[in-house]
Amino acid sequence: MRNPSFRLKLKGKTAVFIDWANVYGWKKSLKREVDPKKLYRYLKGYKEVKHISFYFGTDTHPKSKSFLSKMKRTGYQIITKPVKHIFIAEVNGQKIYKRKCDFDMEICIKAHELLNENIQTFIFFTGDGDFEPLYKLLMDKKKQVIVVYARGHLGREIWNLKKDIFKLELPRLGGI
Repeated sequence: MRNPSFRLKLKGKTAVFIDWANVYGWKKSLKREVDPKKLYRYLKGYKEVKHISFYFGTDTHPKSKSFLSKMKRTGYQIITKPVKHIFIAEVNGQKIYKRKCDFDMEICIKAHELLNENIQTFIFFTGDGDFEPLYKLLMDKKKQVIVVYARGHLGREIWNLKKDIFKLELPRLGGI
């Protein structure tokens, strides 16, 4: 159930990190796609939000390039790098590749840089368990950490963090 009146209680200057490949992957669980333009408008509705970083791989496909261009025009700070195509199998003589483009290191580096800008709240749109050490570090520094995820898309490592972190299942953010 979406709640259009739900508002986050942010503590000071806020940075948002959106791992778009992760968020896009939520569409099966949500039974719909997250609208990145609505998400941007929602986030900009908070005066505390100072940085909105959008992480997505650059592919040679024209739709990929067009999408990144649209997201930049929307207002996102775009962080990108080339997508890798990793060979995973060969079936009946046809090679099968998996698209891969992780931004874990880039997100962690940016979070560390923003500590020097007196950011008090860090919002992450990813349920990836690999971010546990970063979240613990931020919480140790008394920062507010909010993890937004879709049902079935929250790593066990994050689920097991019980204090000093706010975990928010996406449907609670109304209209996105």
